[in-house]
Amino acid sequence: MLTNTSRYLTYLLSALYAGIGLVLFFQPEQQAPIFAWNVTGFMTMTIGGWCLGNAWLAFFAARRWQWKSVYPAMAYLWSFGILESFVVISFRDKLNMGYPVAAAYVAVIAVNALSAIFGIVDWLRIRPAGEQSEPMTGMMRSLAAVFVLFVGFLGIYGLAAQSGMPATNGEIFPEVMTVLTLRSFGSFYLALAIGALPLLFEKNRAPLLGYGFLSLGLLIIITIAAFAYLPIFNFSEHPFGLLYFAAYILVGGVSISVMRKYGTGYSRA
Repeated sequence: MLTNTSRYLTYLLSALYAGIGLVLFFQPEQQAPIFAWNVTGFMTMTIGGWCLGNAWLAFFAARRWQWKSVYPAMAYLWSFGILESFVVISFRDKLNMGYPVAAAYVAVIAVNALSAIFGIVDWLRIRPAGEQSEPMTGMMRSLAAVFVLFVGFLGIYGLAAQSGMPATNGEIFPEVMTVLTLRSFGSFYLALAIGALPLLFEKNRAPLLGYGFLSLGLLIIITIAAFAYLPIFNFSEHPFGLLYFAAYILVGGVSISVMRKYGTGYSRA
């Protein structure tokens, strides 16, 4: 596995994401006006959901610290930090850093990017070998491929779309999204796809099961945020808003079903 420095940084990230995530998730209406950029309460709660999900993922990845089980989750976490850092840098002139919650969020993203650099350097230096586990089934590989294609498309679209384009005006996500918010959401989805991408070529099932377990917190918490703001969805006017719920519920349901049958990819030494 990677060095203890990378492991300690992952634990640190878990604590930092938990701290900022709790504030954003449980006080979205209070924090939205003082966030780093112009967001609504629902957007703030959703971003808080990412942070709490990242805290879950980072904590259990650091606790397990078996390369075969955690490397897709670490690829996601590192990609998330790097991509979101690029967003922050690219839109630095639009950030409002005059409030503690805004500065705290940007600081956590910076620590995430730093941990990614350490982790990638560790990986290049050590090249940890994945241990053998039960083989990946065709069904598992198909699920991974569908996930990468769908979530990867969302990520690329979010990074390329401009305000006013389809799906940016409340058609699926129930609120109008600025370019900065689109880039932030796009980075999140693309990072999820990057984490799953190696699974298309993986022979063993432990990495897929591990990624399913470690990303489960993200799915559950973001879905809770959507239900908390259910009244702002206008399904009669924008029926495709149902896809927002369906996507998270379907992925979460499939993940739980697969893990119930095959486990979570973790083997105790």
